[in-house]
Amino acid sequence: MRNILSIAALAAGILAFATTSASAATPAPSGSHSAPPGSAHGLPTGHLPTVPLHTEVVVEVNKKGQVVRVKSTKPSKMQGFNLETYGNALQMWIRKPDGTAEVGLYRVIYDFDPKTKKVTRHIALVSLGGNWGDEPGAANVMMEMAKKQAAEARKQAQQHNTQLPSLNQIRGAPTPSPTHNATLPP
Repeated sequence: MRNILSIAALAAGILAFATTSASAATPAPSGSHSAPPGSAHGLPTGHLPTVPLHTEVVVEVNKKGQVVRVKSTKPSKMQGFNLETYGNALQMWIRKPDGTAEVGLYRVIYDFDPKTKKVTRHIALVSLGGNWGDEPGAANVMMEMAKKQAAEARKQAQQHNTQLPSLNQIRGAPTPSPTHNATLPP
């Protein structure tokens, strides 16, 4: 049940991000090559908040460094930001600089600065250990579920296609055959 809720939250986060990105108007072509105000490298940024935002997410990390699930959150004032940070946390890997990982609870802090229009992320160990060390990462679980859903959708489409009526059944009469034998020149 926890994985389903995590996946649903990630899907909502992706939808919120896609909606925010899609709602950003593409600037009209002009003679000037300068970047529009509020954008980085000329890319539209959409409607960014004008207030600082802070979100904290506590995650369970397996022995590979993959986030297994989100244990708790401290949301900000903006639901869209909360969903994006939640989705980001579910896809994270938390490892040491040498590439090794430790099973444990980690706090991931996201801060949005309206002046720089950037989000910073900080990770802190809450506690070592946990019984989720051998569980698969949340991103892997979501990918497997997506593959299974796609395979099921293909199977249903194939079954639907085999149940389609023939052209003769649709027309109510057999397909006509040629009435004369015409020979074509060589």
